[in-house]
Amino acid sequence: MAWVPLESNPEVMTKFLHKLGVPKKWSVLDVYGLESVLLAIVPRPVLAVILLYPLPKGGKTEWDKAEDKDSKNDAPDSLYYMKQCISNACGTIALLHSVANNLDAIQLEDGILKKFLDDTKELSHAERGKFLENSQDIIDTHMVSAQEGQTEAPAEDMEVYHHFVAFVHKDGSLYELDGRKSAPINHGSTTPDALLDDAARVCKEYMERDPNEVRFTVVALAANE
Repeated sequence: MAWVPLESNPEVMTKFLHKLGVPKKWSVLDVYGLESVLLAIVPRPVLAVILLYPLPKGGKTEWDKAEDKDSKNDAPDSLYYMKQCISNACGTIALLHSVANNLDAIQLEDGILKKFLDDTKELSHAERGKFLENSQDIIDTHMVSAQEGQTEAPAEDMEVYHHFVAFVHKDGSLYELDGRKSAPINHGSTTPDALLDDAARVCKEYMERDPNEVRFTVVALAANE
């Protein structure tokens, strides 16, 4: 199963979240650079950071494979994580991870996403991913949003070589949530206030793996008022 990929476009991503029931006070915003002076202009609070990065043809990088080999699931039960079972769904899954792990701050309206999270909260990581395959309301909303970008949406069966991951704070740690990985990745201690800076550090590490590559995008789920 494959979806048309979501564009890394803050306006498109924000509209998608609002259609799912995220209140209008929360938006996806551009992070224009990872230097301190540019991070400082991002509105606070920041609840999650999403990185879009290029994949090599063939899917996983050597770093991905190493992280998979070394990863162990020591994440707390309170961390909401789901496996990616659908090709090109990584943008939507990154947004779902971002919201699902911040329900103390985001008062979800009754609707599509609230029902999905209620229905899947007791399921395993893999079962959540399978549940998404049959969540027609989310699929329909994703498909509409995927057509709203500034570039022409690719076909569902076209292989896409970019991937979204989300960074969130949970119980004093910074977690990278990537549905292709065997488990969440703990990147060390953080706080809600330090989340953006600490996630930026990890994003820089991604970029340093290939200094000649420029196709990276960073956005934040943050307050817009």
